[in-house]
Amino acid sequence: MTHPENNPKYLGLNVNKGVEQPPSINPYLRSKRSARRTFTVDEYTQGILSGDISMLSQAVTLIESSKPEHQEIAQAIINKCLPYSGNSVRVGITGVPGAGKSTSIDSFGMHLISKGHKLAVLAIDPSSERSKGSILGDKTRMEKLSVQKDAFIRPSPSAGSLGGVARKTRETIILCEAAGFDHIFVETVGVGQSEIAVHTMVDFFLLIQLSGTGDELQGIKRGIMEMADGIVINKADGDNIKKANMAQRQLKNALHLFPMAESGWTPEVLTYSGFYSLGIVEVWDMIFRYIEFVKENNYFDTRRNNQAKYWMYETINERLRNDFYQNVEIEKLMPSLEAEVLSTKKSSFVAAKEALDTYYSQ
Repeated sequence: MTHPENNPKYLGLNVNKGVEQPPSINPYLRSKRSARRTFTVDEYTQGILSGDISMLSQAVTLIESSKPEHQEIAQAIINKCLPYSGNSVRVGITGVPGAGKSTSIDSFGMHLISKGHKLAVLAIDPSSERSKGSILGDKTRMEKLSVQKDAFIRPSPSAGSLGGVARKTRETIILCEAAGFDHIFVETVGVGQSEIAVHTMVDFFLLIQLSGTGDELQGIKRGIMEMADGIVINKADGDNIKKANMAQRQLKNALHLFPMAESGWTPEVLTYSGFYSLGIVEVWDMIFRYIEFVKENNYFDTRRNNQAKYWMYETINERLRNDFYQNVEIEKLMPSLEAEVLSTKKSSFVAAKEALDTYYSQ
């Protein structure tokens, strides 16, 4: 651009060059973000089998995506990784909010890594019923584990699925095992029916309890207690040791009232401190005793086979539900049926039957 001020007619005027623009605060910041490269199914599979965490993370993102094109790729990756899966110890960890699940996982995981193992933590984060969003902040509570190269922590939003458990967690387990992780933790949100879903995808179900919070027997609920393969009482340190020991005795006595588990294993009750890493070795000794016990009596394989069958039927149910609500005719029909139900012109059952008849008549 030419400046008229520099014309010879204006010899008495000078135009300074001006101040140079300062460099960007972030020298690595690009003015235009480049599009992420897309990979083929074989590239994803080879990356996962070679232990590439970036490839594993991207594949898990595809699994969690609701886009049909992403689901098609994800299922192809899972099928290719399936022969390399099944060689880990899967542990489900549950307990009421505040029981110290994330802190305990941090201590449990560091113990495993110190023994040369590789650990994947699939932490299910509860989604807001209003905003549908999640904080996904479990990594902040696993300070030691989150910086370990042999640990993979993947927080996932529950997204309103069964009991707060991400629907794709079991498929993610397959990819983690194919990537070489020999121990898998699945942490539940600790509320609702999440324990039931997690129980159907793990080998050992660990229930974390607290002492000194009132009536310990309130924590003894038949459903969750019958599912637990082991019970541990956290925060057994300092002045709380006596209360933890008392809670341990109460829980041991209560377990005698329940029928023998299908595995033939009698759940053990231990005390420990996740924050101070006390009693961690004893907890893992219990888990390994259980795994050895159920492998000897063949219940280990039986349980995994039953789980595979369960998730086949769950997938069928989910697919049928999605196909029903995404049907064009059903989408048109539902508002009028809802209005008739709300105005008491039709009962809920008659309206449901009419919707299903319309769906099946197509």
